[in-house]
Amino acid sequence: MDKIRIGGVPEHFNLPIHLAIENDWFIKENIEIEWTDYPGGSGFMKEALRSNQLDLCILLTEGIVTDILKGNPSKIVSGYVKTSLTWGIHTRAKNQNGTTSIFDKKIAISRFGSGSHLMPIVHAMMEEKTIDENQFVEVNDIEGGIESLNEGSSEIFYWEKFTTKPYLEKRQLKKIGEFISPWPCFMIAATDEMINTNPELINKALKIIHRSNQAFMDLENAPQLVSMRYHQDLKDTERWYHATEWSENGWVSNKMLEGVLYSLKEAGIVSKNKTTADLIWAQNKKQ
Repeated sequence: MDKIRIGGVPEHFNLPIHLAIENDWFIKENIEIEWTDYPGGSGFMKEALRSNQLDLCILLTEGIVTDILKGNPSKIVSGYVKTSLTWGIHTRAKNQNGTTSIFDKKIAISRFGSGSHLMPIVHAMMEEKTIDENQFVEVNDIEGGIESLNEGSSEIFYWEKFTTKPYLEKRQLKKIGEFISPWPCFMIAATDEMINTNPELINKALKIIHRSNQAFMDLENAPQLVSMRYHQDLKDTERWYHATEWSENGWVSNKMLEGVLYSLKEAGIVSKNKTTADLIWAQNKKQ
């Protein structure tokens, strides 16, 4: 039996893959999946790809694009979530006055190169503002972000809005705004080593993931299942589910990635001479 090491955030977006694992869809194709949760998000997964601790992972688009361009020996092998991510912008729970400006504050991030790091920079660029690197405070994960805000070492924290909703209800965070990523939010990446040594196995795994994505989008009780498993309010999971679309095939639009790269260049995250040439696994390119 072939083994694949896959990583992803412990969030509702990855439920289709977990359902495929639980229903033995991979086992039936002689694939053993070793899944690892990364609460810290894309920053930690990129390092796991670089150090060959993972074969495939599901990362934020801006995170994997940036890191491949900075030398990560990996490629995007498929889209995963085709819709944008809505980021909640948070401050400490006891902030009674809110804030009229977010781009001049200390910003909590899981890790440099993560979505929580890159999105504030892109957001600032779109508002014709800038953020200095010394404004960022590494906190590892959502729990670290909450602690950092409430002890005062940071003042702003970007994280996916539905994931943070339970913390808002417990009055551990206060949401002061939202930012919608200007591109599809999640991609599937594989290491160059995996691509070079076992491309057939990648294709088999991707076909299962795409089939499970389609089955999940056709599942009548999907919002109820998400609500139960991730301890979220049913009305929130209904809103999230009906606003989210997963990929049903491996094609990746190079035009879309050119748009991502343009924004990353404009925000000063990657250098102006970078191109999309080496981002996508060749067989899955689509203009």
